[in-house]
Amino acid sequence: MDRRVLIASGLSFIAAAKASQAFAQGAPAEPLPNNGPNYPAQTRADTYSRDELVNKASDFFGVTAEAAGAVIAKAFKDNGQPTAYIAGEEGSAAITVGLRYGKGLLYMKGREPVTVYWQGPSVGFDLGGNASRNFTLCYNLQRPEAIFQRFPGVDGSAYFIGGLGLNYQRADDIVLAPIRTGVGLRLGASIGYLAYTRKRHILPF
Repeated sequence: MDRRVLIASGLSFIAAAKASQAFAQGAPAEPLPNNGPNYPAQTRADTYSRDELVNKASDFFGVTAEAAGAVIAKAFKDNGQPTAYIAGEEGSAAITVGLRYGKGLLYMKGREPVTVYWQGPSVGFDLGGNASRNFTLCYNLQRPEAIFQRFPGVDGSAYFIGGLGLNYQRADDIVLAPIRTGVGLRLGASIGYLAYTRKRHILPF
């Protein structure tokens, strides 16, 4: 046999023996080359500042920056900076049992707006009907599709500041803070939930 072949075979045997010994002793193996695509790690969504949302809410509702700033300051104090917001319109009516329907656009930084529908029932000492604009702050919403679920009201809580009303809804770690105009509040001690969907649903349940 050729001398060079013998030397190459011997070196291969020694390398294989060392690799087997390292494996038996628990030594880390050398990483295999990654020939597939490199996907970026999931990052948290960018947030909106208070000034950004005060300006947007002021223009949306047609109220002064002071009025919008007062209610948004309350939401920021309770929850910090939101990662998204929904701007839309809704209608509601109630005779003890109430219904609410709405449609809007979900905005997140660096993403295209997404159309969102919402509907849901409520129960309580409630009577009347109205239509109003709705500006909802979204907290801990990292992906647009995470909005599509049910959000119960939090203890029926509601705050009224400067002609605007604020209440909270929560599902898991996502918190929604709908802000409504005074004529559209109709929060007659009612408790319920809203289901956010990709398509309009006639039945609110």
